[in-house]
Amino acid sequence: MTQRRRRTVVALRVVTVAAALAGILLTALGPATVPGLLPYFTIQSNVAVGLVAGHAAWRAWRARPDPPAVLRGAITLYITITGAVYHLVLANPASPFAVPQPDRAAGEALGNQFLHTVVPLLALADWAFADRRGRLRPRHAAWWLAFPLAYLAFALVRGLVVHGYPYPFLDAGELGYGGVALVAVVLAVAFWLLGLLFVGADRALAGRPRAALHDGPPAGDAPRQRVTGSGGGPRDAVRGTGSRADPGTADRGRS
Repeated sequence: MTQRRRRTVVALRVVTVAAALAGILLTALGPATVPGLLPYFTIQSNVAVGLVAGHAAWRAWRARPDPPAVLRGAITLYITITGAVYHLVLANPASPFAVPQPDRAAGEALGNQFLHTVVPLLALADWAFADRRGRLRPRHAAWWLAFPLAYLAFALVRGLVVHGYPYPFLDAGELGYGGVALVAVVLAVAFWLLGLLFVGADRALAGRPRAALHDGPPAGDAPRQRVTGSGGGPRDAVRGTGSRADPGTADRGRS
């Protein structure tokens, strides 16, 4: 990665961290407090994005490898889920789980857009243009369901204690546990398919020319090593090409 590209990647990740932090703090200007926001998947996914993006920015600045692709893929999936569920389910008047949008102050409204729109787009851009490619496998899409399923269990147990649920599609008091289970299955399948889409995009991007994604030697440049022939003289050989040095070289060396 060139110095110029590294600086661009670092800047993108720093902006992502700033957007996630600003979204949380501006949203807390409303009736909710920061501790009161933590039970929401939106806040948890934004915190995860901020932490991973900050760590990845530091590693890029130090010219070190990024965090594992499986981790970055998971975090990007979760923040994508945050944006998709908000715009398609919670803020969509046609959705059966639409939540009436309250009149927000300017700061709180801006924070809401940071959390549900700006940060997901920034995280997707970072994943698409700065992550290393070709390391994801279809099984990872199933692994990534672990956190949403754990969040489901957390929301239901918490609901028994505080008699409230963070999202209407998890409201066991209104839908019953059977209804919540049905919604959870539908969402799990949707999230799994979205994860498979990430894996497919990763493989498709891996097929692009190497220089377009990572600055380095062309794929066709195999490393050279020095070998010693039967005549004692060093010769250049290209590893993996199957070519051999001219056998007459050694004979000429003995003549």
